[in-house]
Amino acid sequence: MAREPREGGGGNRPREREKERDRETGDELTDKLVTINRVAKVVKGGRRFAFAALVVVGDQKGRVGYGAGKAREVPEAIRKATERAKKTMIRVPMKEGRTLHHDAIGHYGAGEVVIRAAPAGTGIIAGGPLRAVFETLGIGDVVAKSLGSRNPHNMVKAAFAALTTVTSPRAVATRRGKKVAEIFGNQPKKEAPVVEAPTDV
Repeated sequence: MAREPREGGGGNRPREREKERDRETGDELTDKLVTINRVAKVVKGGRRFAFAALVVVGDQKGRVGYGAGKAREVPEAIRKATERAKKTMIRVPMKEGRTLHHDAIGHYGAGEVVIRAAPAGTGIIAGGPLRAVFETLGIGDVVAKSLGSRNPHNMVKAAFAALTTVTSPRAVATRRGKKVAEIFGNQPKKEAPVVEAPTDV
């Protein structure tokens, strides 16, 4: 005799555990839907429609991730994409908590993205998919330009390829066994040579 399923079915337990884990770590994660696309599968009886979602997740403190999900319903596709994004989060070192330490270029397939550090007050100057990445990452001043494919998936993956190359001066100094001041080469400024005025003979 088959057992009757209990109410609730325990289907939400992994999701509840995930929420508890987020509460324990104290990270308030922000997710942004970059794009959603309806895809069709042609079968014997006609077409079966599904939805593919691309989501970016970040804590606005230097951690960000992206994920893609596909399902028959939009909410389920977004949920799958969000879960995958949380599993692929990376940490990006930021300068003064507002911008990058240096410029970076990222490639993925036909996508190419150039990301430049910007002075305070610049804001986020970037297109839709790239803006979502920076807002969830927590960067306040940055300039980005997509030079290749306009496909949101390629743009986001190219942006992550660029962000993974960003390093901080402290990390470079530790890797090279030097002090941060030595990396920057803080040497005393050379005085300009004094040019004597020509004297009339």
